Amino acid sequence: MKQLTAVCIFLLAPALGTAQWLDYPTANVPKLEDGSPNLAAPVPRTADGKPDLSGMWYAMEVFHDCVGQTECIAQMGLPMDQRNIGRTLEEGLPFQDWAREVVGRRTARKSQDDPHARCLPPNFPRAYSFPQYVKFVQTPELIVMLHEFNASYRQVFLDGRPLPEEPFPAWNGYSVGHWEGDTLVIESNGFRDELWLDLAGSPLTDEARITERLTRKDYGHLDIEVTVNDPKAYTRPWTVTLHQEIVLNTGMFEEICLENEQDVKLLSP
Repeated sequence: MKQLTAVCIFLLAPALGTAQWLDYPTANVPKLEDGSPNLAAPVPRTADGKPDLSGMWYAMEVFHDCVGQTECIAQMGLPMDQRNIGRTLEEGLPFQDWAREVVGRRTARKSQDDPHARCLPPNFPRAYSFPQYVKFVQTPELIVMLHEFNASYRQVFLDGRPLPEEPFPAWNGYSVGHWEGDTLVIESNGFRDELWLDLAGSPLTDEARITERLTRKDYGHLDIEVTVNDPKAYTRPWTVTLHQEIVLNTGMFEEICLENEQDVKLLSP
């Protein structure tokens, strides 16, 4: 798929690294006695005592035990959550009949109609399972999530505003958040209709309401519990947990999908 091609190009370009800070050391990383990063160190906190979610994150199943971008090439692959976001649910996703039929058709066509494969934006929570990095920038009243693919961004407002009642449909919807202890709870609505949640084509519609519960377990790991309540596509709400790991000693890389894009003509019937 396109996302793999693009990221492989990104990983195979170490000669460009010094210009884009791809090898620049991350500051204030807790270390073990041998000098390696201590990912199990305590959660960093902001001046007001909240867990600091700042940093760059990636789906843990993309790069397993490799260290550094060059060494990760051999382990490149799509995480299981990207292939099927409901894989951990015992009975699978609770599709409405029409949604089950749509997923069957999309799968039979080998995901040729996937918006992401045609360089359209990723949408959260799907973006958490892509090979590209997601960078969190946290302030007391706003968290910004920067995604490498097409220089995408998402805003999560923490200033107490309500969700919009009649939002203009958006790829990432509209998001507000609040803290429940050490967990950041994000509520989102206003999604475009006919979005994809995974490579299988599990749908997300304009009636969806998504709740994310973000818990930074330690310095290096972030759990994101996602509850999708979309009565148009599913018979009941369902919940999965996506696992993220911190990315150190590198930077984000600009990836514009349509630049030298070669795949769509091969996907078209």
